[in-house]
Amino acid sequence: MSMGMVLTALALFQIKHYLADFQWQSLWMVTNKGCYGHPGGLAHAGMHGALSLIVLTMATPWMPLLFLLLVLAEAAVHYHIDWLKAQIVSRSGIDENDQAYWHWLGLDQAMHQLTYLAMLAALTFALAP
Repeated sequence: MSMGMVLTALALFQIKHYLADFQWQSLWMVTNKGCYGHPGGLAHAGMHGALSLIVLTMATPWMPLLFLLLVLAEAAVHYHIDWLKAQIVSRSGIDENDQAYWHWLGLDQAMHQLTYLAMLAALTFALAP
């Protein structure tokens, strides 16, 4: 995988993440991510997976089985990161007015970004000669 391909994919993942987490995430999704198995949290994670499939098809050679595995893994990881953050925030009784909330949000976002790096590492390994 060329450096240009990696950087293109990473830039597209950043745009995708911004759209899915901050522009297109509905109140229904946000308020229900802490209830394990709720359709709102599943829909949010599914949106991330679907958008990641678009990123992968735009930035890398077509590998259907690997893409399927990556987007399913990303959706599952994304779901559980969000669910865990919602559980911690709820059980701690904190909200957007507390400094701790922003620490947890920052960790949540960092974990999502590390997921994209892991996906790109898997692609790089798969495309290695």
